Amino acid sequence: MLKKAILPAAGLGTRFLPVTKASPKEMLPIVDKPLIQYSVEECVRCNIDEFIVITGRNKRAIEDHFDYNCELEETLRIKGKEAHIPELNIQNDLNFAFIRQSKPLGLGDAINCAKAFVKDEPFAVLLGDDIIDPDDTLLADMIAIYEQYKSPVIALQEVPLEDVSMYGVISGELVSGQLYKINGLVEKPKVEEAPSRLAVIGRYILTPDIFAELDVIPPGRGGEYQLTDALSLLLKKRVIYGYLFKGQRYDAGDKFGFLKATISLSLKRPEYTEKLKKYIKELASGF
Repeated sequence: MLKKAILPAAGLGTRFLPVTKASPKEMLPIVDKPLIQYSVEECVRCNIDEFIVITGRNKRAIEDHFDYNCELEETLRIKGKEAHIPELNIQNDLNFAFIRQSKPLGLGDAINCAKAFVKDEPFAVLLGDDIIDPDDTLLADMIAIYEQYKSPVIALQEVPLEDVSMYGVISGELVSGQLYKINGLVEKPKVEEAPSRLAVIGRYILTPDIFAELDVIPPGRGGEYQLTDALSLLLKKRVIYGYLFKGQRYDAGDKFGFLKATISLSLKRPEYTEKLKKYIKELASGF
């Protein structure tokens, strides 16, 4: 059973400057939860309870968020606000390890930092920029595919042709339904060179043999170690599957995507639904 997840959180967050100068992008809130908590809760729904968070400088707030805060809990008790205490303790029954990536050397390097903790087990990788609607079952579906085939599984989404240069893109053959057998991967291809419109998004189920490939890949685009390059090497040795996701994904690493996620997920909160709908209608009527 898959029990471990890697959460890369060492990026500089330059698209959200100036707020990310001192605050981790992963701690930006959607309503009252930081981005990274959505990834953790997604894993918990799939019975994953061991987390390896790859952090960097100025990321201490992430570790604090998943720690107990005795002083805050005591203050809440004194003020008669005990109802808030369970909301603070998402870490109950979960295990967290925090590893600092010394330099921002890319996703491949970040995942490789977790090698000693993963050991010989399969594991999930969730990129916090990609918020999957909590009503969707992407990660659970991918885990089921892994359990059936015992092979790595990569989440895919069909994107407009003009956007392919922002993603890793696969070539592959349809096996059945939404499942593809991947034949090749290209990192951020030019539009005219893209093998398809099937883009890799931020959910992976990987096997421990990926670390041997991460150890030997050279720096790629931007001087960073690309997970796509390691997967391309692994593809020569074993089958890798892609799962085409047709649900709702928000690119919260983009400012407009973050705004869409905030509005959409706020509308799913019963205490805000009607008020927010009314406010949006009133606001829209003024433009």
